[in-house]
Amino acid sequence: MTRGTPLPAELARSAMRTFRPQDVAHVYAHPRPELARLTDKGLLHRVAPGYYIVVPQDQVGRHWVPGLEAAAAGIASAIYGADHIALMGVSAARLLGAIPRALATAVLAVPRAHRPIELSDRDATVRFVQRDTSVLDVERVETSLGAALVTSPEQTLLDLARRPLLGNAENEIPAAVANLYRRSDPERLEQLARPQRLVAALRRAEIWAGVHP
Repeated sequence: MTRGTPLPAELARSAMRTFRPQDVAHVYAHPRPELARLTDKGLLHRVAPGYYIVVPQDQVGRHWVPGLEAAAAGIASAIYGADHIALMGVSAARLLGAIPRALATAVLAVPRAHRPIELSDRDATVRFVQRDTSVLDVERVETSLGAALVTSPEQTLLDLARRPLLGNAENEIPAAVANLYRRSDPERLEQLARPQRLVAALRRAEIWAGVHP
């Protein structure tokens, strides 16, 4: 049990503190009513239908809502495993500081297709993009729910330039790309763009960044 609460430690050890009822069938014979009870007590947060997040101990009893990008990474980790997903596009740009305002869409690279998931604690959507996550250039970034894989500045700007409409923040994309370009290694950009067939996206990014190749 965790710090004297009726919350089994197995739940808190879930990847990014996020899990589904079927993930805890070894803990509870009938998970759904037990998880509903723990949610009512404020120990769990129901982020989307069928997805629960363990509330940090210092937030129990308060109105706590995890950040969108952290919540999305938690949901994806519950589905695919934390090492097989990566926040990408506008979500990566948010965590890298290239898009300052909060967004209503989170975008993740995942190994298999999945329908979008509407969150139940806010008006927001998690979108999944099927990609070979093993070839993406990623780094680990700390979130309120733990470390998550996030595409690097170079990978992020290439992805944004390739699909500027993905994530419903198209007005933010040119400035975000310019911000990320200033922090990127031009040689690394070329190394990533060619095998991923993103050279055209790189050229578009260079225009937005005011660079003449």
